[in-house]
Amino acid sequence: MRSLISLLFLFIHLSSALKFDIYATSGHHEQCIRNFVGQDQLVMVTAIVSGQRGDGQMVNMHIKDALGNEHGHPKDVAGELRQTFTSSHDTAFDVCFENRLMSHSAVATPFRSIELDIDIGADARDWSSIQAQEKLKPVEKDLRRIEEMVGEIVNEMEYLRAREQTLRDTNESTNERVKWFAFGTMGMLVGLGAWQVVYLRAYFRSKHLI
Repeated sequence: MRSLISLLFLFIHLSSALKFDIYATSGHHEQCIRNFVGQDQLVMVTAIVSGQRGDGQMVNMHIKDALGNEHGHPKDVAGELRQTFTSSHDTAFDVCFENRLMSHSAVATPFRSIELDIDIGADARDWSSIQAQEKLKPVEKDLRRIEEMVGEIVNEMEYLRAREQTLRDTNESTNERVKWFAFGTMGMLVGLGAWQVVYLRAYFRSKHLI
Protein backbone atom coordinates (compact mmCIF):
# COMPACT_ATOMS: atom_id res chain seq x y z
CA MET A 1 0.00 0.00 0.00
CA ARG A 2 2.80 2.38 0.86
CA SER A 3 4.48 1.77 -2.51
CA LEU A 4 1.22 2.44 -4.34
CA ILE A 5 0.76 5.72 -2.46
CA SER A 6 4.34 6.74 -3.25
CA LEU A 7 3.85 5.94 -6.94
CA LEU A 8 0.66 8.00 -6.94
CA PHE A 9 2.45 11.03 -5.49
CA LEU A 10 5.36 10.55 -7.90
CA PHE A 11 2.99 10.48 -10.88
CA ILE A 12 1.18 13.62 -9.69
CA HIS A 13 4.49 15.43 -9.15
CA LEU A 14 5.88 14.48 -12.56
CA SER A 15 2.67 15.36 -14.37
CA SER A 16 2.58 18.83 -12.79
CA ALA A 17 6.17 19.78 -13.72
CA LEU A 18 6.71 21.93 -16.80
CA LYS A 19 9.96 22.25 -18.73
CA PHE A 20 10.69 24.87 -21.35
CA ASP A 21 13.47 27.03 -22.78
CA ILE A 22 13.53 30.82 -22.72
CA TYR A 23 15.83 32.67 -25.09
CA ALA A 24 17.72 35.79 -24.12
CA THR A 25 16.58 39.08 -25.64
CA SER A 26 17.67 42.66 -25.22
CA GLY A 27 14.10 43.91 -24.72
CA HIS A 28 11.36 43.20 -22.21
CA HIS A 29 9.67 39.93 -23.16
CA GLU A 30 7.93 37.69 -20.62
CA GLN A 31 6.70 34.14 -20.90
CA CYS A 32 3.89 33.44 -18.46
CA ILE A 33 2.16 30.35 -17.15
CA ARG A 34 -1.32 30.88 -15.71
CA ASN A 35 -2.99 28.83 -13.00
CA PHE A 36 -6.06 29.17 -10.78
CA VAL A 37 -6.11 29.11 -7.00
CA GLY A 38 -8.92 29.18 -4.47
CA GLN A 39 -9.19 31.54 -1.53
CA ASP A 40 -6.85 30.98 1.45
CA GLN A 41 -4.88 28.27 -0.34
CA LEU A 42 -1.14 27.87 0.02
CA VAL A 43 0.84 28.03 -3.23
CA MET A 44 4.46 27.00 -3.66
CA VAL A 45 6.23 27.83 -6.91
CA THR A 46 9.48 25.95 -7.50
CA ALA A 47 11.68 26.99 -10.42
CA ILE A 48 14.94 25.33 -11.44
CA VAL A 49 16.86 27.56 -13.86
CA SER A 50 19.88 26.28 -15.73
CA GLY A 51 23.10 28.24 -16.12
CA GLN A 52 24.81 30.51 -13.63
CA ARG A 53 24.98 34.17 -12.75
CA GLY A 54 27.42 36.23 -14.79
CA ASP A 55 27.12 34.21 -18.01
CA GLY A 56 25.67 37.15 -19.95
CA GLN A 57 22.05 36.28 -19.22
CA MET A 58 19.73 37.34 -16.40
CA VAL A 59 16.50 35.47 -15.73
CA ASN A 60 13.90 37.42 -13.78
CA MET A 61 10.80 35.84 -12.28
CA HIS A 62 7.50 37.59 -11.57
CA ILE A 63 4.48 36.16 -9.71
CA LYS A 64 1.25 38.18 -9.80
CA ASP A 65 -2.47 37.50 -9.74
CA ALA A 66 -5.39 38.84 -11.77
CA LEU A 67 -6.36 41.21 -8.95
CA GLY A 68 -3.06 43.09 -9.19
CA ASN A 69 -1.40 41.56 -6.13
CA GLU A 70 2.33 40.92 -6.27
CA HIS A 71 3.63 37.66 -4.80
CA GLY A 72 7.31 37.85 -5.64
CA HIS A 73 9.70 39.38 -8.16
CA PRO A 74 13.13 37.76 -7.73
CA LYS A 75 15.83 38.82 -10.16
CA ASP A 76 18.85 37.08 -11.66
CA VAL A 77 17.56 33.60 -10.84
CA ALA A 78 19.91 30.64 -11.26
CA GLY A 79 19.56 27.19 -9.77
CA GLU A 80 16.58 26.26 -7.63
CA LEU A 81 14.25 28.90 -6.22
CA ARG A 82 11.06 28.52 -4.17
CA GLN A 83 8.41 31.16 -3.64
CA THR A 84 5.36 30.62 -1.43
CA PHE A 85 2.25 32.71 -0.85
CA THR A 86 -1.31 32.33 0.37
CA SER A 87 -4.09 33.50 -1.90
CA SER A 88 -6.53 36.08 -0.57
CA HIS A 89 -9.27 35.44 -3.14
CA ASP A 90 -10.41 32.97 -5.76
CA THR A 91 -8.35 34.18 -8.68
CA ALA A 92 -5.94 33.31 -11.46
CA PHE A 93 -2.24 33.97 -11.02
CA ASP A 94 0.65 34.16 -13.46
CA VAL A 95 4.23 32.96 -13.09
CA CYS A 96 6.27 34.93 -15.61
CA PHE A 97 9.90 34.67 -16.72
CA GLU A 98 12.09 36.92 -18.80
CA ASN A 99 15.63 36.30 -19.95
CA ARG A 100 17.58 39.48 -20.61
CA LEU A 101 20.72 39.50 -22.67
CA MET A 102 23.28 41.41 -20.60
CA SER A 103 26.35 40.91 -22.80
CA HIS A 104 27.20 39.27 -26.09
CA SER A 105 28.54 35.76 -25.91
CA ALA A 106 29.97 33.21 -28.28
CA VAL A 107 26.64 31.38 -28.36
CA ALA A 108 24.51 32.49 -31.30
CA THR A 109 21.16 32.02 -29.51
CA PRO A 110 21.72 32.03 -25.74
CA PHE A 111 18.94 30.52 -23.68
CA ARG A 112 18.15 29.12 -20.26
CA SER A 113 16.19 25.95 -19.51
CA ILE A 114 13.53 26.24 -16.83
CA GLU A 115 11.76 23.51 -14.91
CA LEU A 116 8.65 24.86 -13.21
CA ASP A 117 6.56 23.11 -10.59
CA ILE A 118 3.47 24.69 -9.01
CA ASP A 119 2.02 23.04 -5.91
CA ILE A 120 -1.29 24.18 -4.46
CA GLY A 121 -2.99 23.29 -1.21
CA ALA A 122 -1.93 20.01 0.38
CA ASP A 123 0.87 19.54 -2.16
CA ALA A 124 2.45 22.84 -1.11
CA ARG A 125 2.77 21.94 2.57
CA ASP A 126 6.05 20.76 4.09
CA TRP A 127 5.01 17.23 5.00
CA SER A 128 8.46 16.26 6.23
CA SER A 129 8.25 19.00 8.85
CA ILE A 130 4.70 17.97 9.77
CA GLN A 131 5.80 14.36 10.10
CA ALA A 132 8.64 15.36 12.41
CA GLN A 133 6.51 17.68 14.56
CA GLU A 134 3.58 15.30 14.98
CA LYS A 135 5.75 12.17 15.01
CA LEU A 136 3.81 10.50 12.24
CA LYS A 137 4.73 7.25 10.58
CA PRO A 138 5.38 7.40 6.82
CA VAL A 139 2.07 5.69 6.05
CA GLU A 140 0.24 8.02 8.44
CA LYS A 141 1.84 10.99 6.73
CA ASP A 142 0.77 9.73 3.30
CA LEU A 143 -2.77 9.02 4.49
CA ARG A 144 -2.96 12.47 6.08
CA ARG A 145 -1.87 14.04 2.83
CA ILE A 146 -4.40 12.02 0.84
CA GLU A 147 -7.10 13.05 3.30
CA GLU A 148 -6.35 16.74 2.75
CA MET A 149 -6.22 16.25 -1.03
CA VAL A 150 -9.61 14.51 -1.00
CA GLY A 151 -10.98 17.33 1.17
CA GLU A 152 -9.75 19.87 -1.39
CA ILE A 153 -11.41 17.89 -4.19
CA VAL A 154 -14.70 17.83 -2.24
CA ASN A 155 -14.47 21.59 -1.65
CA GLU A 156 -13.78 22.14 -5.33
CA MET A 157 -16.82 20.04 -6.25
CA GLU A 158 -18.95 22.04 -3.82
CA TYR A 159 -17.63 25.27 -5.35
CA LEU A 160 -18.48 24.04 -8.86
CA ARG A 161 -21.94 22.94 -7.70
CA ALA A 162 -22.58 26.37 -6.20
CA ARG A 163 -21.36 28.06 -9.39
CA GLU A 164 -23.60 25.81 -11.47
CA GLN A 165 -26.57 26.69 -9.24
CA THR A 166 -25.80 30.40 -9.59
CA LEU A 167 -25.51 30.13 -13.37
CA ARG A 168 -28.74 28.13 -13.57
CA ASP A 169 -30.59 30.73 -11.47
CA THR A 170 -29.19 33.51 -13.65
CA ASN A 171 -30.25 31.64 -16.80
CA GLU A 172 -33.77 31.07 -15.49
CA SER A 173 -34.06 34.72 -14.43
CA THR A 174 -32.85 35.85 -17.86
CA ASN A 175 -35.32 33.55 -19.64
CA GLU A 176 -38.16 34.88 -17.48
CA ARG A 177 -37.24 38.49 -18.28
CA VAL A 178 -36.95 37.72 -21.99
CA LYS A 179 -40.37 36.04 -21.93
CA TRP A 180 -42.08 39.02 -20.31
CA PHE A 181 -40.20 41.40 -22.59
CA ALA A 182 -41.50 39.45 -25.59
CA PHE A 183 -45.06 39.54 -24.22
CA GLY A 184 -44.73 43.27 -23.59
CA THR A 185 -43.40 43.87 -27.11
CA MET A 186 -46.26 41.85 -28.64
CA GLY A 187 -48.78 43.78 -26.55
CA MET A 188 -47.30 47.09 -27.67
CA LEU A 189 -47.42 46.01 -31.32
CA VAL A 190 -51.03 44.85 -31.03
CA GLY A 191 -51.96 48.09 -29.29
CA LEU A 192 -50.12 50.14 -31.92
CA GLY A 193 -51.88 48.25 -34.71
CA ALA A 194 -55.29 48.79 -33.10
CA TRP A 195 -54.55 52.50 -32.64
CA GLN A 196 -53.53 52.81 -36.30
CA VAL A 197 -56.79 51.17 -37.42
CA VAL A 198 -58.86 53.48 -35.24
CA TYR A 199 -56.88 56.53 -36.36
CA LEU A 200 -57.17 55.68 -40.05
CA ARG A 201 -60.91 55.02 -39.76
CA ALA A 202 -61.38 58.37 -38.03
CA TYR A 203 -59.23 60.09 -40.65
CA PHE A 204 -61.17 58.70 -43.58
CA ARG A 205 -64.49 59.51 -41.89
CA SER A 206 -63.34 63.09 -41.48
CA LYS A 207 -62.59 63.17 -45.21
CA HIS A 208 -66.05 61.66 -45.98
CA LEU A 209 -64.39 58.71 -47.65
CA ILE A 210 -66.23 56.17 -45.53
